[in-house]
Amino acid sequence: MVNNGCKIVIGSDDMKKSIVRDIRLKDKGKQKIEWVKKHMPLLRYLEEDFKKNQYFKGLNVVVCVHLEAKTAYLAKVMAAGGANVSVTGSNPLSTQDDVAAALADDGLYVYSWHRATEEEYMKHLNDALDIKPHIVIDDGGDLVNLLHGERKDLLPTVMGGCEETTTGIIRLKARAKEGLLKFPMISVNDAYCKHLFDNRYGTGQSVWDGINRTTNLIVSGKNVVIIGYGWCGKGCAMRAKGLGANVIVCEVDPIKAIEAVMDGFRVMPMAEAAKHGDFFVTVTGCKDVITKEHYEVMKDGAILSNAGHFDVEICVPALELLTVEKKEMRNNIMGYKMADGRWIHLLAEGRLVNLAAGDGHPAEIMDMSFALQVLSAKYVAQNYENMENDVYEVPGDIDKYVAQLKLKGMDIQIDTLTPEQQKYLSSWEG
Repeated sequence: MVNNGCKIVIGSDDMKKSIVRDIRLKDKGKQKIEWVKKHMPLLRYLEEDFKKNQYFKGLNVVVCVHLEAKTAYLAKVMAAGGANVSVTGSNPLSTQDDVAAALADDGLYVYSWHRATEEEYMKHLNDALDIKPHIVIDDGGDLVNLLHGERKDLLPTVMGGCEETTTGIIRLKARAKEGLLKFPMISVNDAYCKHLFDNRYGTGQSVWDGINRTTNLIVSGKNVVIIGYGWCGKGCAMRAKGLGANVIVCEVDPIKAIEAVMDGFRVMPMAEAAKHGDFFVTVTGCKDVITKEHYEVMKDGAILSNAGHFDVEICVPALELLTVEKKEMRNNIMGYKMADGRWIHLLAEGRLVNLAAGDGHPAEIMDMSFALQVLSAKYVAQNYENMENDVYEVPGDIDKYVAQLKLKGMDIQIDTLTPEQQKYLSSWEG
């Protein structure tokens, strides 16, 4: 073990065993992992199945997802299936150092620490890729981009992989459309069980967990502006309404805008909403949705937060240009003073507020999403030779299987169709 400043490097073989902040945090991390494991019955079931059948025996897997306790358990389930697993974080602020230490102590390859610089973050990704992956589990597309760029020497051994989030899917589909995708990827984000539950209920709860614990301010009676009304935006708006807020939605899609109206929310352009908001939540997957023209009309004390994958939705450079004074108001809250004396507050540097300022989605939600991940990875391992270099939906039987397992874990039973009903529903006769 070598002490490298405040970082600790474990191992001396060709594949560095781990690079983590402080291995002494391992016990606290293991406690977190054990807690989420108790609340993730699907992954517990799949872990036993994977141990028995060794679906990934001899395969190298890279997991690049927000590195906290749920992700750690996902990585351990893959390892239980026989995989050699390397793990890195998909965001410099979302890695939890105690969880990283716990995984390293359990023998997985771990390359990540909280508040990594851009240079450190890219090094961690490259270190994780040194395992020469057969399967990649990505969140946002940075890993896949590296494999198509400076690490394309690794492409011959890559069977395929899975993508966790909307931003990554956008990047994958753009690459596939131009014929540049070099291996098959499954769009876990687009699975019905993923966007319906993870994106809506998971994001809805975890975003407000992050905002509330960071600000310690009341939401009831205030104006909350939700920018983007996809599944994540729907969840954020629903939870804001439940907290007693007056919800305003900004959208570019006319169909989603009508849906927001019929869900009982006010809809208006961002230029107008900027004048009214007390809290702002961006959740579009696009860049510069809050920028200079909006800062100039915001209320004194407005609070900005981002729930999109990358820190580009809130244009921080434009905010910096308008600022005459800047100071940390509270942990994870930076205050920006405008020339006219107004203060605008930015949470978690404009990064994912539910992870950079919170613990991410509830364990029960990620149980479903990560069950989809490991089963989709298994599908790739067993079927990659018959797959094109394209973006695939999660097979429908996997989606339904995860839902069935979830109901079983909740001790809920449902009806089944009789043979006569099945015949009726497949017949053209009335």
